[in-house]
Amino acid sequence: MADVQRYAPLFEPIRLGPVTAKNRFYQVPYCTGLGQVRPRAEAALRGMKAEGGWGVVSTQETEIHPTSDLAPFTEGRLWDARDIPALRLMTDAVHEHGALAAVQLVHNGRHATNLLSRAPVLAPSDMAISACQLKQGRVLDKADIRALRCWHRDAALRAKEAGFDIIYVYAGHGMTLAQQFMLPHLNTRGDEYGGSLENRVRLTRELLEDTRDAVGDTCAVAFRFGIDEMLGPDGMQAAEDGRAVVELLADLPDIWDVNVSDWANESVTTRFQPQDGFQNDYLSYVKQVTDKPVVGVGRLTSPDVMLSMLRKGIVDLIGAARPSIADPFIPRKIKEGRIDEIRECIGCNICAASDVLDIPIRCTQNPTIGEEWRRGWHPEYIAPRGQVKQTLVVGSGPAGLECAMQLARRGYEVTLAEGAMDFGGRVLRESHLPGLAAWGRVADYRLNDLCQRANVQMFAESTLDADQVIELGIDHVFLATGAAWRADGVGRDTRRSPPEIDPSAFIYTPDDIMAGSEPEGWVVVYDDDHIYLASVIAEKLVHLGCEVVFVTPDSTVSSFSAYTLEQRRIQTRLIELGVDICCNQTLSRIAPDCVTTACVYSGRVSQIESTATVLVTERQRNTTLFDQLQGRGLKTLELIGDAAAPDLIADAVFDGHRAARDFERLKDAAEQDGFRREITDLREEAS
Repeated sequence: MADVQRYAPLFEPIRLGPVTAKNRFYQVPYCTGLGQVRPRAEAALRGMKAEGGWGVVSTQETEIHPTSDLAPFTEGRLWDARDIPALRLMTDAVHEHGALAAVQLVHNGRHATNLLSRAPVLAPSDMAISACQLKQGRVLDKADIRALRCWHRDAALRAKEAGFDIIYVYAGHGMTLAQQFMLPHLNTRGDEYGGSLENRVRLTRELLEDTRDAVGDTCAVAFRFGIDEMLGPDGMQAAEDGRAVVELLADLPDIWDVNVSDWANESVTTRFQPQDGFQNDYLSYVKQVTDKPVVGVGRLTSPDVMLSMLRKGIVDLIGAARPSIADPFIPRKIKEGRIDEIRECIGCNICAASDVLDIPIRCTQNPTIGEEWRRGWHPEYIAPRGQVKQTLVVGSGPAGLECAMQLARRGYEVTLAEGAMDFGGRVLRESHLPGLAAWGRVADYRLNDLCQRANVQMFAESTLDADQVIELGIDHVFLATGAAWRADGVGRDTRRSPPEIDPSAFIYTPDDIMAGSEPEGWVVVYDDDHIYLASVIAEKLVHLGCEVVFVTPDSTVSSFSAYTLEQRRIQTRLIELGVDICCNQTLSRIAPDCVTTACVYSGRVSQIESTATVLVTERQRNTTLFDQLQGRGLKTLELIGDAAAPDLIADAVFDGHRAARDFERLKDAAEQDGFRREITDLREEAS
């Protein structure tokens, strides 16, 4: 148990304008893919944060008007009074546990597409919208600005009626009109809202003043500000215009929520920024300029880092989005001295990918996120075991570890068998690749839990065959035997015409590289996976001294990583490392001294000199043990994780968790979980 008193400053109340937060833990606004389409699920998710001890719990960006329509993306909505009941579900859930509820009101300006409302896009100046669509935003004239101020004020009043304690003015992440007006490359106006910085900040000042006037008697007014665009002299810099904005508006908000911009910088992955608290340098001076409380973020999971930030006067409140997703109970665990039980965020941005894909939120570390309402899952509690006593889990990758841990928490006697020398499976292997060290947290958290349980037996270097499984006498078996990368080049783009491979060619798979194989000379990395692994392997090979050519049928490197906000960084990194990138090329033939590719559009053939090829295409499930155990009299025999369906680590963890939860449940009841959804009310709308 940790020294609880040491962290007492994190639990001191703090006054925020007319309201008081019970502690210094502040869940900042972030999107969930639930929002206005799934308000019950949204309320359950935010309520779980409050139960976990957060003093302030925010919802996501919430549209104030049809001219800021983010469809098809599912954010919050507060267009008119009809949106109030859905949001009141969230505030009631948060208040039930003594936390304050915050809402981030937003007009997205040129970041909105208005595909649902078909309203004109509004912008500081006439310009193309930020999305890749044949649309342009039109400049707000003075009447539009007056209307915008009314929309924001009215939305603030509706937010107050919905029960919110803190109401945001939002000028961050490059996504809002308030910030767009501040930036000179977007604001080319010649009136009192353009030109000087003071003029460009005028709209934000008016929105803050309007909000204070409307609701400031009972609600705190928060200002979320992107203080540095991280573009150097080509953008707003914290030490220059960023500081000047804070000075101009110092006393207007009740709370300063400060971060860097844009979203890809503010939520950078651990691959490119492993340091917790990485934003401190950008916000460290804010408290020198304003006496109002300051919230800061930076993927904060360590209570010692949090405490240091308070004591150094960098912030007054510890802000978190991603860490609160990975573990909604961080505050309670710190307060109760259970620091070693914190599920640390690994910074993989699968949560961000969910938002970009417009699906309900998910997390690699926390498989219960987004399932609080639909499946009734709680991140800390699970139903006790039924009649069965003993279970066997074969394989200790992410699915196996999660399944074993949850079965043990339910009270089953768990035997965990792993064929390798160490536990962890693919997360352990991948964590040794460049930039992926944080992946190891997936295994570390679960192994720490399992090693402390008397009802768990763990055996490494224990490859079991079917007869050995039967000899154990355990009738309930979960097989997390994983999947292996193909060595034949077959993938989504080569399935019709697999590449011809010369038997004397040197062929490697990701499994070979992670096992320690080291190709030499000119190496082609062929990526038909399009996620992150091929680019990481290419980086490793460069460090080994290889000349690397990256070949992909896609038009960019690691295209899936656009969803995790790191595609640009990945391709930039490879270019800087000297990797030769060949896009739009599919694999035709691999010879000992060259690789032949064909253009995906023209079919034109090219040859690339190479001494070895790494094939990153697709995986084949390891089901041999499952097949051998069929018909051997086991009462439970279930494939989980990659052995059931190769996918992301987050999905393997989820599947292991689901298997443990559903064990000994009636099959029909378990299947019905997937059918539960929020149905649109079809009653005719009153005129």
